Amino acid sequence: MRRSLAHVALVVRDYDEAIGFYVGKLGFELVEDSYQPEQDKRWVVVRPGADSCSILLARASDAHQARYIGDQVGGRVFLFLRTDDFWRDYQAFRDQGIEFVREPREQPYGIVAVFRDLYGTLWDLVQFTDGRP
Repeated sequence: MRRSLAHVALVVRDYDEAIGFYVGKLGFELVEDSYQPEQDKRWVVVRPGADSCSILLARASDAHQARYIGDQVGGRVFLFLRTDDFWRDYQAFRDQGIEFVREPREQPYGIVAVFRDLYGTLWDLVQFTDGRP
C-alpha cells in the first residue's frame, strides 16, 4: 500500500496576503488558486517544490477559526521545511525579512533554525545530514 500526505491545511487571515508571503518571500510555487462560489471561498494551494506535500491556505471562516491563526499547534513548531542548502535558504529568507526566532544550530540530524511566518506560525528550516529522507 502506498500512501502520502496530499495537503496540510494552514488557517490564514487573507488569501492574497498569505500568497504574497509564501510565494513572494519563501519562494513557494502557487499550485492552484480557484474560486469556489458555492462556499464563497478559494482553494489556494502552495508548495515549496514539485515533490513535496502542499499547503492548503484556508482562510478562517469564523471567529473560532480566526483565534488559531498563527498558533495552530499551541506554540510548537508546526511545519518543517527541508532544504538541500541550509545556508543559501537561510540567507535568502533573512534577505526577505523573515524573522528567525532560533538561530542556526548544528544537531546530530543536521542544521536547523526556527522562523515565523507572517502570522506567527513556527517553522523549522532544516537540512538533514544524517541520511533521513
